[in-house]
Amino acid sequence: MFSIAILIGVYSYLIFSLGLLGLLNQKLIFIFTTFFIFSALLFSRRKFLRFKFNLVKIPKIFLIILVVQALVNLAGALGPELGFDALWYHLTLPKLFLSLHKIVHIPGDLLYYSDMPKLAEMLYASSISIYSEIIAKLIHFSFGILTLVAIYKLARKFLDERFSILAVVIFYSNLVVGWQSTTAYIDLARTFFEVMAFWGFMNWMEIKTNTSAKRGWFIESAVMLGLAIATKLLSIGSLFIFLLLIIISYRKLDKTVIYNVFLYLCISLYVVMPWFLFSFLNTGNPIYPIFSDFVKGHFELGILNPVLILKSFWILFTKSSDPITPIYLIFLPLIFLFFNKLNSQMRSIVIYFFLSLVIWYFFPAKDSRYMLPALASLSVVIAYFIKNIHDKVIRDLALVIIIFVGFSSILYRGVANVRYLPVVFGSETKEHFLTNNLNFNYGDFYDTDGYFKKHINSSDKVLLYGFHNLYYVIFPFVDSSYVKKGDEFNYIAVQAGVLPDRFKFWKLIYSNPKTHVKLYSFGGQKWIY
Repeated sequence: MFSIAILIGVYSYLIFSLGLLGLLNQKLIFIFTTFFIFSALLFSRRKFLRFKFNLVKIPKIFLIILVVQALVNLAGALGPELGFDALWYHLTLPKLFLSLHKIVHIPGDLLYYSDMPKLAEMLYASSISIYSEIIAKLIHFSFGILTLVAIYKLARKFLDERFSILAVVIFYSNLVVGWQSTTAYIDLARTFFEVMAFWGFMNWMEIKTNTSAKRGWFIESAVMLGLAIATKLLSIGSLFIFLLLIIISYRKLDKTVIYNVFLYLCISLYVVMPWFLFSFLNTGNPIYPIFSDFVKGHFELGILNPVLILKSFWILFTKSSDPITPIYLIFLPLIFLFFNKLNSQMRSIVIYFFLSLVIWYFFPAKDSRYMLPALASLSVVIAYFIKNIHDKVIRDLALVIIIFVGFSSILYRGVANVRYLPVVFGSETKEHFLTNNLNFNYGDFYDTDGYFKKHINSSDKVLLYGFHNLYYVIFPFVDSSYVKKGDEFNYIAVQAGVLPDRFKFWKLIYSNPKTHVKLYSFGGQKWIY
């Protein structure tokens, strides 16, 4: 599993390198991808086959839940992308980079995430280049499956096959996981790398003597966390949690502890350093857009109000727009109550969870998906608690609740994903599906009637005003958020807002009441901004 994670990271950085060199084109990406896949399979053919488990010892009901849930999620992953953030920047930035054949800083107030670490988006760039966004969605779906394997392997350090797979069921039954499995977001990729980091950290903790194996796990954990940060900058918060866990594991502060903290910090940041340098050279800020005008942090004393804190946590566990399973809320009081009876490794997982909760609270956007790595690890603790319940009736009741939640998740996500089936099986066109399912009142765009496809040629260019989610813009364009002096265009399209006064003499030639798009022309003449 660690080999798989490292290979994914290496491949992502290969695509990043092509982009920096201005060689980001379909032919080279295809050659690199083909060569890399064959090399990886040849190099790691034995390691890929090491994951085994005894099906006889695993309750069939758990396997049924996992397989059916995966199939339901797969149905959504095979359909066209509808996710807001995916259409805003997770897919749009790779598509823009491909059109430019290089990875660049994109100025302006729309695509300000262009400089942030984008390990997963580099994979998506390859997907879009070779086929379409469906492959990108399948990649993110696969990160969800890889996360399940990582959770299982982490749980096997403490539990048998039955309760290890229970931890997997608890995590995969989260509705937020089901939703994420159907989109080209990046949160499951981040979750995979963080769970791997924690697995490596647990391996390091259990080896008491200072051997090469112990040091190896330490380095592996730091590398995994570096890949998590390279996937989503929010994982920097997890880096500080891991550093604190290192200090706690030694129980005293001495030169060895300081050295290990410094080493872990350096290794993790070294992995993501190319992205930090890219951002710094373009913006003067290695973690842009953090601390910029677009993403400003602010602190108010009111945020420390205990009532507000408890209310936020209650909403997270009970009323999130992308819900998480109630199993966590049921067991959290017990975990807190019996914390001192846990072994050091289990206590580390609980500390990691609660500190992640603190970081989540102070983060401006409080989506439940930001807690996925912590929920993955906490699932192991809950399975551990259930295994150690001595009262058979109570333990069976807990298992019944988990099974009920699992099937409820399947039903809920099944209803949500059934709309994809006609387009997946070919009875509905992609054009018809997107026309009926995109949210044109909330920033989405699609050429619903084919006007742009028929009338805008490759030699034309359209200046966009008021557009937000640009992924499905298939004609040559420049957006008003980053248009610069000297840019040429011969059409102007407006989606939200009005045509600027400087172009008030341009003639309206097309409007679409469904997408709210209006197209203007100045007699077809080229215009220089």
